[in-house]
Amino acid sequence: MIKENVRKILQEIPEDVILLAATKGRSVDEIIEAINSGISVIGENYIQEAITKFEKIGKIVKWHFIGHLQRNKVKKACRIFDMIETVDSDSIAREIDRRCGAMGKIMPVLIEINSGRENNKSGILPEDAKILASKIVNMKNIRLMGIMTMGPNVENSEDIRPYFRLTKGIYDEMKDEFGNEIKYLSMGMSSTYKIAIEEGANIVRIGTAIFGERKN
Repeated sequence: MIKENVRKILQEIPEDVILLAATKGRSVDEIIEAINSGISVIGENYIQEAITKFEKIGKIVKWHFIGHLQRNKVKKACRIFDMIETVDSDSIAREIDRRCGAMGKIMPVLIEINSGRENNKSGILPEDAKILASKIVNMKNIRLMGIMTMGPNVENSEDIRPYFRLTKGIYDEMKDEFGNEIKYLSMGMSSTYKIAIEEGANIVRIGTAIFGERKN
């Protein structure tokens, strides 16, 4: 099933769109099957779960962090991840910069936008994104490469479109201001990735449509 799902999605999406497999709660065997079917980027939400999987899977794929990052977990995140997609504060950005500086690494990051302005979700408010971006671009060991959003939960997938459109507008403004290093717009999940791509996403984060419903 995983093999067929991956190949179907890869055939559907444009070649310049990165299919990130969201692997929270998935077994190493499931992830390996997805990798063997064409997945080259996986996304994890929790640091300890990611470390356990990384020890078994290693660097055969790119690792993106897509969960809420706590400051006390930044050091571990910087060791294994190739990109952190969920930077939403100056303090987190500075901690990533400090930790990466100590290990001689430059970390690509995305700013997470709380496009739905939801109190229970992480991410920076849309109007504050460029302020944070202007701080990150001056840090030595962190490289701003774009933005991401979750968007609110919606009953009708079409209802997510305005939030994706808002995020794309912020992305375009950042690209104009900060240049060609701003190249990734990460948005869209299993039920909304087609709309996200229509609205300009070039990273889509898909779990259920690849692996099926989680059993737990």
